[in-house]
Parts: sequence; C-alpha cells; structure tokens
Amino acid sequence: MDTVSTPLVPAVWRKATAELAACDPVLADLAQRWPDARLESRSDPFHTLARAIVGQQISVQAADTVWARLCACVGLPAPAHVLARPPEALRACGLSQRKVDYLRDLATQFADGRLQPATWANLPDADLIARLTAVRGIGTWSAEMFLIFHELRPDVFPLDDIGLQRAVAAHYLAGERPTRRVLAAFGERWRPWRSVATWYLWRSLDPVPVAY
Repeated sequence: MDTVSTPLVPAVWRKATAELAACDPVLADLAQRWPDARLESRSDPFHTLARAIVGQQISVQAADTVWARLCACVGLPAPAHVLARPPEALRACGLSQRKVDYLRDLATQFADGRLQPATWANLPDADLIARLTAVRGIGTWSAEMFLIFHELRPDVFPLDDIGLQRAVAAHYLAGERPTRRVLAAFGERWRPWRSVATWYLWRSLDPVPVAY
C-alpha cells in the first residue's frame, strides 16, 4: 500500500535531463528510453523512512516483498499502525529483529513528536542527513533515500548504494565494480543533478521505477 506520489517539477526534471544528456552519452541514451519518466515523492515522511529501513542490505525485489507483507499486516504504514502490532507480527513479515526494533523506534519518535518533518525542508542536505542519522536505524544510505525520494533533492549521490555501483560498473567499467573513490569521481561529472543521474542508472537495471 503506497501513499500519494508527487512528481519532481517537470521543468526541473527536463533541465536536469538535458544537461546530463549533453555531458554523458550513457545518460542521454537512458533518457531517450524513458522520455516521460521522472522522480516521484511519497507524500508521507514516515512511509519513506520506514521503507528505507526495510530495504537496508537486501535486494529491491526482496524489499518489495517484505514491504508488501508489512503493509498487509499493518495497513497504511503509519506510526500508530506499526506500534499497534506486536513485534512478532512484524517479524513474521520477513523483518529481522533489528529492523523491527528500528521501525518501532522510528514510529515512536514520530508519534511522540521528537521527529518534526515540517522543520526539515530548509535544512541543507548535510544537516538533514545528520539529523536523520541521529535516529536509531537510519544510516547514511537511508537518509540519502529520504532526501532523494521524499525531499526530491536534486544532487544527492548515494555512494554505498549497490544498484548505483552495479549500474556504473555495467555502463562505464566493463562490469568491474567501482571503488568509492572512482564512483565519487563519476558523481562529480553529474553535479548538480546527481539524484537524477542516479535515478536513470537505477532504471537501467530495472524497468520498474525505484520508489521509497
């Protein structure tokens, strides 16, 4: 079960895509394959962060399966609904005990007001990542997914993302997985639209758009 999606403003997406295509033939080809596609945001911040926790260190397909089970268990993925279910019911969805603990802690912090998403919109990327990673179970990767998929920040580059690493290996390095240093160097050529470049590279691995 998903909440309503809000797309990245089309004019911004078109500008980003045009500039990336002009500097990178691979991205130009990917943009031609999906001319009407663009990044979309889930309207609920808890949804995005919870889904990022579910997706930690597992494949997209596995994460989708566990997320579907979680939604079937709790209904709309809201803090009160997660807290209303016993931990063993969440474990039965395919979550590890650690992820159950993380989800329940996240839900508690939303429910008691310790997390205030309304204050986040104007924070610089680095400050928002620092705020989110102070929450138990939210690492840098999960925070970056939040910036990309909820905040629609245009220039986030998740160096530790396995899908991004695989796509760069496939399209630029003859299958060799890039080091963090090499991957970061690729990212520099895609500023200030690294989120958009990352989205197209994810899409090249899976025809179904990545979403959190």
